Amino acid sequence: PSWTDMAGQVRIAADGGISRVTLSHAGKLNAMSRAMWRELRSVFEGIQQDASIRCVIVEGEGGHFCAGGDIAEYPAFRFSEQGLRDFHEDDVWGGLDAMLCCDVPLVAQIEGNCMGAGVEIASCCDIRVAGASAKFGAPIACLGFPMAPREAKLVSEALGGLTAREMLLEAAVLDAPTLLLRGFLNGVLTDADVAGEALARARRIAALAPQAARLNKQTFRTLNQLNPSVSGSSDAMEFVANSAYAYADSAEHREGIAAFLGKRKPVF
Repeated sequence: PSWTDMAGQVRIAADGGISRVTLSHAGKLNAMSRAMWRELRSVFEGIQQDASIRCVIVEGEGGHFCAGGDIAEYPAFRFSEQGLRDFHEDDVWGGLDAMLCCDVPLVAQIEGNCMGAGVEIASCCDIRVAGASAKFGAPIACLGFPMAPREAKLVSEALGGLTAREMLLEAAVLDAPTLLLRGFLNGVLTDADVAGEALARARRIAALAPQAARLNKQTFRTLNQLNPSVSGSSDAMEFVANSAYAYADSAEHREGIAAFLGKRKPVF
């Protein structure tokens, strides 16, 4: 499917077991409109239901990942508390949560500007590679507003607390090598090589066991929701452990072990 809107679009294209989700907003460095946030949710809810997809590459069009939100839309809703709440809790978080709840591995191919909404979308991905000239930040303090709570939690966990604070409190813009050192990125390539690296990583993931990948993502998601300081977390962990081995008799599990013992390449 493809969605088109005067306020940008989110496209999905499939190539074998790898799908490519492209953020596109001509003339605005792929800034996210309200329509695009809703489309993002629809795209990832569809991906979650498609067993043929083994990996997703998330990218921006035209040499930029995403420059943030579409500020031209903001006067229409930001000055009403209810309108602002609906935007962040329904539109924005609806899109981000659909990514976070997606069991398919996600690879972020980051080029050029990755600001605000771009950092949030990248934070939802499992693997992040960037071009050497990519720039990262969330300078919304210059616009007079803070980051919404769910979004702040997301980026703080992905970036690390100190980096999140630097971006939000200083409006700092950081380069890709810095974020590689701080653990936000898996790799930094020359700008010409970043697309090839993202595809190579996606192909490696797609060649492996898809059920195992989805189960790993489910486990990571559940563990991230546990708070060891809260009473009852041990019970929650016990529940996770008790349900974690239902794959024992699956065809994929049997094939992987049989292929190893038979000294052949598994067919998943």
